Amino acid sequence: MVAAKRVFSVKNFNKATMEDIAREAELSPGTIYLYFKNKEELFASLSLRILHYMNIRLEQVHNENFQEPEEKMKALKQALYEVYEFDPIVLINMFHLQSSETLRNLSPHLLSEIKDLSRSSFRSMSKIFEEGIKKGDFIDRHPVALADIVWALFSGIVLWEESKRLIDSKKDFLKSTLEIAFEIFRRGIKTYPDSINSVQTLNNFVYND
Repeated sequence: MVAAKRVFSVKNFNKATMEDIAREAELSPGTIYLYFKNKEELFASLSLRILHYMNIRLEQVHNENFQEPEEKMKALKQALYEVYEFDPIVLINMFHLQSSETLRNLSPHLLSEIKDLSRSSFRSMSKIFEEGIKKGDFIDRHPVALADIVWALFSGIVLWEESKRLIDSKKDFLKSTLEIAFEIFRRGIKTYPDSINSVQTLNNFVYND
């Protein structure tokens, strides 16, 4: 699996082959097929580790009962950024995996485990919004839809910023872009306007094209 991660990081998921991974691991391709039926299964197994970590972090954010909904939103943003830092390569490839047909090639057991972890993570996210709606802090919209929007926001920014870094390695604005995106999203779902001082926080980020 360590060899697979190295190969995926260099060649990306689409170009990597089981033969490449076997060569990197100094094994025969047949040996790898004893454990994984195809490349998709091997990659999905790598993704389980980051999904477990994300599930734990989002549960932690949801269970911090002392925090107000807005504070939990800030904690949610930080948790997602920590998921990215935990393993950027696997996370980015996981985004591509989720948006492709490769999930159809997984065994029922592995696919079920991925679905369970994903559902648990989204449950934790949606409960954060559900609490805010019940307290009257957030607008009354379906909490699952709000969780979906946050995930789309997060994955989209990670993929876009990573593509910019491939062109220019000095462009690393992921954290500052996430800060701005979450601030705009947070203001958008509030039931009352921010103070002038809070609005000014958007201007405190250093962001150069």
